[in-house]
Amino acid sequence: MTRFVRSLLGVAATTATLAFGAGQAFAQKEVVFGLQCDRTGPTATVGTVLCPGYHDYIALLNSKGGIEGYKVKVLEIDNEYKVPPAIEAHERFKKEGAVLEGLYGTPQTAALNKKLEEDKMLGTSPGFGTASAADGKRYPYTFPIAASYWSQAGAAVQFAKEKLGGNLKGKKIAYIFYDNPAGKEPLPILEDLAKAEGFEMRSFAVPAPGLEMGAQVLDITARFKPDFIIAHLFGRAPSVLIKELKGKGFPLSKVVGFVWASSEADIIAAGGMGVAEGYNTIQFAGVGKDFPVIKDIQAMYKAEGKPLPKEMESTVLYNRGVLIAALHAEAFRNAVKAKGGAMPTSEEVKKGMESVKGFTLGGLVPPMEITPADHEGGGWVQIWTVKGGKMVKTKDWFQGFRPVILKHLAADAAKS
Repeated sequence: MTRFVRSLLGVAATTATLAFGAGQAFAQKEVVFGLQCDRTGPTATVGTVLCPGYHDYIALLNSKGGIEGYKVKVLEIDNEYKVPPAIEAHERFKKEGAVLEGLYGTPQTAALNKKLEEDKMLGTSPGFGTASAADGKRYPYTFPIAASYWSQAGAAVQFAKEKLGGNLKGKKIAYIFYDNPAGKEPLPILEDLAKAEGFEMRSFAVPAPGLEMGAQVLDITARFKPDFIIAHLFGRAPSVLIKELKGKGFPLSKVVGFVWASSEADIIAAGGMGVAEGYNTIQFAGVGKDFPVIKDIQAMYKAEGKPLPKEMESTVLYNRGVLIAALHAEAFRNAVKAKGGAMPTSEEVKKGMESVKGFTLGGLVPPMEITPADHEGGGWVQIWTVKGGKMVKTKDWFQGFRPVILKHLAADAAKS
């Protein structure tokens, strides 16, 4: 009942924000987007910022007349980062006629991959889920639409290589990860690259909830003594790692965090920008407020006489919510145009997502191209680094060891 009430409240709040004149709103055609979120579970630190970004972008579109004349109603359900509620949410979205679904969580995505295919509903898993879903032929209805954990691993090694002088032969790289399927996902890529590039890779698992890792950090810094550390942690674990490494005197300039170890909130919880000076982060969406779309959202709030939402200050996660909403909207827009303005089916919206190309939202979205074969869009990322009390872009959009990622996708497909 709680989840049901939350979902209704989410729709009510969104609808109130979206309204731009009662008579006009009632006259408009309407489409439903489903959005799963975690506002109360172990990754609520992400969901409570990312999901408002999603709603605000949709509100912006609706304030300008919607998408090709369609007002968007967002039906949000809190899955609490649990699989059963995620399955219930999918069924609810289907019942309400949603044409697409924003997934949330790797275990939840794994449980829903087959259901999406059975129900012919497009679902997105940006920056999480199985890396194999980049292969649109194997996972026709699951769309990572952002760098998978495999692509993030390739990017992390590429960045480490550049930071260590362009040659990894004889170097040591530590991989510290949250001990669950998501944390283990990048291991095949890292192990392959260790052989190809000639570095020694050692992994260090951190058990849930990831708030105690003193033993692992001591093992890394005092015994293994790596040249570089790659971190793949979630929730509050990233901030714990930053504090532990800082306490042991390890230079944070030789650390790079995967996308869920990379928000302002992680850095603040670790003690602030000063403590995290030098820490490198992988990002699949632009960071900061210097984007036309963010300024448009700010103007929308100002026009409505409302204060800017506090979530907007945490730009890493908020901007990802905007990216997800924007790609959902673009897929729907493509589908509506293809049908000459008529309401598309979810199957047609899927084809609309597979037609996304050249849509960068003023640089907030990477230069991806989503096709029937590539549902990841190329695996593009940026590197942002804590410098002088703020996050600074230190490497623009790039793909790390893309041929290696494609090789693994092909090998994975051959096994199925």
